[in-house]
Amino acid sequence: MLTMLLHNRLYLAPLDPTKSSSLSADEGSTPFRVLDVGCGTGIWAQDFADAYPESEVHGIDLSPIQSSWASPNCYFNIDDVEDEWTFPKSHFDFIHIRCLMGSIGDWPALYKQAFEHMAPGGWIQHLDMDIMFRSDDGTVGEDHVMAEWSKTFYDAGEKIGKTFHVPDRMAGLIREAGFRDLQQVWYKLPVGGWTKDKLMKQIGQWNYYYCLQGCEGWALFLLTKVMQWKWEEIQVFIAKFRAALNDRKNHAYYYIGVVWAQKPLTAT
Repeated sequence: MLTMLLHNRLYLAPLDPTKSSSLSADEGSTPFRVLDVGCGTGIWAQDFADAYPESEVHGIDLSPIQSSWASPNCYFNIDDVEDEWTFPKSHFDFIHIRCLMGSIGDWPALYKQAFEHMAPGGWIQHLDMDIMFRSDDGTVGEDHVMAEWSKTFYDAGEKIGKTFHVPDRMAGLIREAGFRDLQQVWYKLPVGGWTKDKLMKQIGQWNYYYCLQGCEGWALFLLTKVMQWKWEEIQVFIAKFRAALNDRKNHAYYYIGVVWAQKPLTAT
């Protein structure tokens, strides 16, 4: 879904994956080094490794859910990205972050580590979801169950100190970490195939299944352990949310933000 949204591109940053940014290495002697932070199943890291077999791609995540098979240039590390990184400083040419809303307690510290472990001239890219469901035609207003769903998750994230308010803040925090030449783009991601645009209709259908199949898993931990809801309340809430997803009258969407920026070649 997200690759389609980027028009079948794995990244938007102006990279040259055939050449390392490392200033200490002889030209052409060092592979293009990539780190996928919070890689999940490892699908993005594997796709990048396949697309650029001369690169060296590392994925890091808390959960050992990656495939047991991977390309010889793709490596997975089970670790907490909020702990001190064990990779060398000034090492990576590209650091990729995607969809970690609600997962990080200290975003400035994470970006600082990314800056420290990136080679001068390297790039960071962060893609994340604004989880607030909305519409332009009033079908999903502030009192709609889909908006209520979003607000509940916002509250849960703030309660545990892992905010979902990521896309609006990431550009400023990345700049504060020391990165420059920053660019940001926004996408409207429809929920369902209601839009007339052919590509966005396909993407919206994938998003519909993403939300329909994922909602129960998203809700159960946060609403039981954090918000202290009863099981019956949660099941009713999930049922109402799924019914709203299936209602073709609802023209819901949410925003996705993408930021990319470069580590300066020299200290400023």
